[in-house]
Amino acid sequence: MKKEYENFIEMVPEEYQQMYRRLKSVTQVLTKDAEPEVGPTPKEVIWTRNKTKLYRYISEHPKKHKTPLLLIYALINKPYIMDLTKGGSLVEYLVNQGFDVYLLEWGTPGIEDKNMKLDDYIMDYIPRAVRKVLRKSNADAVSILGYCMGGTITSIFAALHPELPIRNLVFMTTPFDFEDSGLYGAMLDEQHFDIDKVVQTYGNIPPEMIDFGNKLLKPMANIYGPYISLFDRAENESFVKSFKLLQKWLNDGIPFPGESYRQWIREFYQKNKLIKGELVIRGRQVSLAEITANVLNLSGEIDNIAPPHQVEALMNRISSKDKQYINLPVGHTSIAFGSKASKITYPTIGDWLEKRSN
Repeated sequence: MKKEYENFIEMVPEEYQQMYRRLKSVTQVLTKDAEPEVGPTPKEVIWTRNKTKLYRYISEHPKKHKTPLLLIYALINKPYIMDLTKGGSLVEYLVNQGFDVYLLEWGTPGIEDKNMKLDDYIMDYIPRAVRKVLRKSNADAVSILGYCMGGTITSIFAALHPELPIRNLVFMTTPFDFEDSGLYGAMLDEQHFDIDKVVQTYGNIPPEMIDFGNKLLKPMANIYGPYISLFDRAENESFVKSFKLLQKWLNDGIPFPGESYRQWIREFYQKNKLIKGELVIRGRQVSLAEITANVLNLSGEIDNIAPPHQVEALMNRISSKDKQYINLPVGHTSIAFGSKASKITYPTIGDWLEKRSN
């Protein structure tokens, strides 16, 4: 019967044959294909604390730069977003450029972690990871790259820890000013969004809720768009590979610890305390003016999660003499993965760090 059907397809006009092939390929991708492998760059664990792990990436390429680089990502993601696939990995690029690269993995929080606050990550975990990096690399200073929310908590950490030798800070699509947060502002308005009830109900916030909120920023493009594109380009192997990698990234988030989420929504989106200098972390007021490290601040022109005006707002708040803001022609995920990331983002970061890492 199957063979007869295939014979019948060969008899219909080419446009219908093409439609059939695309439909067959889409079905294969969505129902049968295995999930893509991620995180290809070799690494070793050099330190653990509860569920966090500190990795050092291993490379056959010689290390050319004295200053090690620590990567910090958002609490809602898995660490492989910085090392998605061979030939499409920020980690791989930087390692091959001779940087000594480390990454702090947060782990997957369980219900026992629902009381974890941003204070804990900023005051207990990142400082210890930085000291471990300095000791392991035998360096006298460190660079830190923060992606999205990972950049926001990195900026707070840097402001509160002037005693640590932070030479360079790189921020990728990191929101700092939440005054005009677009549709997020409407969805999270405290008149309608009861953050206490949400945290009380869930404990930890499910990743599906976070992902759905992000998709609502552009529902047609984010919910239906990828599958329409998959059908249109189902015979393009390169596109299909990218589709599967990106969908794994987007559908593979981790729970947001309840107390951290309460802070993130109330203190940042509802009160905008960071940029106003009103944020208090473990009893200490955060002033971004305390940041004196060299800063590279990258936004994405088509990023609707952390739009450029939220990112650029950092620049006139910090005290750094060497600081640069660049608005790249990318989006929130395409700044880290895809052809533009490989051609634009990676060299921009690598070239900037190279001049400041010896």
